[in-house]
Amino acid sequence: MRIAAVDLISNTCFPLLAADELGFFEAEGLDVEIELLPSLLGTRALHDGTVDLLAAGSVYDLLTQFPDWRGSKIVVALSQGTPWLLVVRADLDASRGDINAVKGLRLTAAEGPDQALRQMLLRVGIDPGRDLDIVELPGARGRNVSFGVFAARALEAGQIDGFWANALGAELAVGRGAGKVLIDVRRGDDPQNVRFFTFAALATTDAYLERERESVERAVRAVVKAQARLRADPSLARKIGAAKFPADAAELIARTIERDIAFYDPAITQAAVLRMNAFAQSIGHLSGPVPYDHIVDLSFRRLWVA
Repeated sequence: MRIAAVDLISNTCFPLLAADELGFFEAEGLDVEIELLPSLLGTRALHDGTVDLLAAGSVYDLLTQFPDWRGSKIVVALSQGTPWLLVVRADLDASRGDINAVKGLRLTAAEGPDQALRQMLLRVGIDPGRDLDIVELPGARGRNVSFGVFAARALEAGQIDGFWANALGAELAVGRGAGKVLIDVRRGDDPQNVRFFTFAALATTDAYLERERESVERAVRAVVKAQARLRADPSLARKIGAAKFPADAAELIARTIERDIAFYDPAITQAAVLRMNAFAQSIGHLSGPVPYDHIVDLSFRRLWVA
């Protein structure tokens, strides 16, 4: 089974790595290969059939290749809520939650997540094209780039004033003294309900489900078991990080996972899908409402309880 992940050195899709490292895929009889395909490369690969499943850090990205969700299905949530934080340089004169402090700055975000950043700013009256610059970092769309770590290093190097990325990237920037968290939408700094824009999930195609439904079921079981193990013992993240991450990121992942543990819930609720669809419509990715069961394969719902 070939699985693309949009970010590997990250907390967002961490249950996928945990399922692999803790042996849950193997226990289900699956031979899994996980490949980093950042930005929208993974979505394209799923559509083209060069991978079988996609660990999407933001499920609305599927709409770029599967208009109105046609031909795709979400099978299990990897983590709940919009997973990105807005980090700015440490010396910026700004208090936590003061989103207006971004005016005049040079920010970066990965392709896909940048849509959420732009909408967050627009909804509080900040025009990204007029009030600040959102730039693309050279090399950010490379095949083996984990964006949060990449952006944290760019902030430390003075290439940007801030970034919108996952909590591990934020932890790395803060830990090195280069940055500080300005907005964390899942923990209260939430202008305009940004925490409901999206969530991370495992997705596949209708065609693959028709051929390999049992294999997908096994993959879902493995992920749900990994989430349950992490909730029971977040310290396992240290072992997983040591096996999967560079040394600097591995040292930080356990602390990040402990803070994020409440978000590692496999359920995909109707409310979450409704809110995500509303956001997708607002950015032109979705033409209109789509029923819950046309987006989520409900046959896997029974597996969401470990």
